[in-house]
Amino acid sequence: MSKKKFNEGKPAVEPAEDKKTEDRNAEARPADKPVEPGAAAENAMAVDGHAVGIQPGDTILIAAQRAGIHIPTLCYLEGFSATGSCRFCVVEIEGRPALVPSCTYPAEPGLKVQTHSARVVEARRTIIGLLLADHPGDCLACVRSDSCRLQELASELDVRQRRSYTARPHHELDTASPSIVRETSKCVLCGKCIRVCEDVQGVSAIGFIGRGAETIVGTVFNQGMNVSSCINCGQCTLVCPTGALHEQRDLTRVVAALRDPAKVAVVQHAPSVSVSIGELAGLRPGEDVDGPMVTALRRLGFKYVFDTSFSADLTIMEEASEFVHRVSHGGILPMFTSCSPAWIKFVETFYPEFMPNLSTCKSPQAMMGAVIKSYWAKRMNLDPADIVSVSIMPCTAKKFEAARPEMGRDGVRDVDAVLTTRELARLLKQHNLNLRDLEPGSPDSPFGERSTAGKIFGASGGVMEAALRTAYNLITGGDAESLDFKEIRGQAGSKEYRINVAGIDVGVAVVNSLSNARKILEQIKNGRSDLHFIEVMSCPGGCVGGGGQPLSPSKSDIKVRLDKLYDIDRSETANHRMSHRNQEIRQLYDDFLGSPLGPMSHELLHTHYHARPVAR
Repeated sequence: MSKKKFNEGKPAVEPAEDKKTEDRNAEARPADKPVEPGAAAENAMAVDGHAVGIQPGDTILIAAQRAGIHIPTLCYLEGFSATGSCRFCVVEIEGRPALVPSCTYPAEPGLKVQTHSARVVEARRTIIGLLLADHPGDCLACVRSDSCRLQELASELDVRQRRSYTARPHHELDTASPSIVRETSKCVLCGKCIRVCEDVQGVSAIGFIGRGAETIVGTVFNQGMNVSSCINCGQCTLVCPTGALHEQRDLTRVVAALRDPAKVAVVQHAPSVSVSIGELAGLRPGEDVDGPMVTALRRLGFKYVFDTSFSADLTIMEEASEFVHRVSHGGILPMFTSCSPAWIKFVETFYPEFMPNLSTCKSPQAMMGAVIKSYWAKRMNLDPADIVSVSIMPCTAKKFEAARPEMGRDGVRDVDAVLTTRELARLLKQHNLNLRDLEPGSPDSPFGERSTAGKIFGASGGVMEAALRTAYNLITGGDAESLDFKEIRGQAGSKEYRINVAGIDVGVAVVNSLSNARKILEQIKNGRSDLHFIEVMSCPGGCVGGGGQPLSPSKSDIKVRLDKLYDIDRSETANHRMSHRNQEIRQLYDDFLGSPLGPMSHELLHTHYHARPVAR
């Protein structure tokens, strides 16, 4: 038996989350009316004896999911066109001789559908058997052993042993990328990663290569991910149902540093992590566990815990100043934000002509790393080489960013190791630290105070909103009457807004996912000139939907995380909602940096970029 190629369909609820989807929709089931066998209501179909309402454009799968009826899937991605290639979601329709894929079969009034009949279950068991026949047997040591969709489906269908084995071709483990590991032997050819890379990010770093039984998912010429056009965003790792694609793990290095008495281990945590990691501890999506997370990090052995929202405020001081300077002195416009490292690599690779438009500011992660290894090291009388600076990030591309030679000085890196939200969750589990049970703690000064402008960095539009609050102050000397720029919030792929500040008309845009960024770059290349400041986040929804976040987020999960960040913002008084009101930021400039865009700020907090070849 050989591996079958699955071509599928566009991102969203990943099959591994079907059970979670079922739980969330459980309340919908009581509204379904039981029907007599052989009967179906008008504008409804009968699914497992329940009347299920139909909306225009519904497939059987979509209508059933909305009603809280579980149909297992493997290659299906909510929101993308489905092809029914894997056939795992097949159902039986009364009067039809063959089973049909529910993800593509139109829902029609009067259909009588069985989702778990004997024929259906046996068909799914056969598919699992075929996939297991040439799948590695190292489940215990696999990074996805507790979150593998293939393993979950095998368990659901009680497939406990392999019926047959096939000789698997040898595939080298691809560990060349600083962000993503590719284990081809574990790939089930569902194609989700390809769709996300191509349709969501507009990168197409991976695709089906080879023919027949030799088909694999790989890069151009099947070279390492490091020499491909991969931008390290990690969206492929979110949708991969097995361990075929996952983040590079820095846990071993971090644990070694925590246990080394000669090292001072410090940690920073990104704004969006506190509203997402709780999901991996069994909490509700969007629940803020900032305080308990700080306590957990200290118990792990970190000597100092800092909040990256502080350096997000620092980024705004520099970036807003840079924008105002460009506007005032005829600088290159539009200016693009630079805090998303996957976006930076995207420009370097595909649009190097726009590198002068990028802000020269480092990201909040890198800025925090730089001031820790300089100002803080001197203040604490520490050798920067003895400090192990760790960051907890929602993003796999931050691993790539930390490894860039530009992110350090004199052979000392700004950030020594990056853990994703998922990696931190594993570390907490390893040490039996449950965020449900911990009392809240507070981050350490002088990098612990933050405004909520820094906190909303985790949301698409948050960087722009924070920058506008401070840019308004820099231009007028006062604060805007309203600090809420709701027009640039939300999950829409592209949002635009125009604001007049002291007679200056400013056009801004907010974009998330790089396929949308590509569209706006092409518009500018073709002559569009009404935009002056553009925020680009690589991942859908911004950092809350980052490639290092909990696997397979639904659009509703991402929305809840976004809403929570803005709830936190609304809960503060006005002064705590603006980066330029952060007293510890002011003190840092007074004691060390001097002023935004000054010589010391440029040395530590700004960087440069370079063009990269495109893999063809």
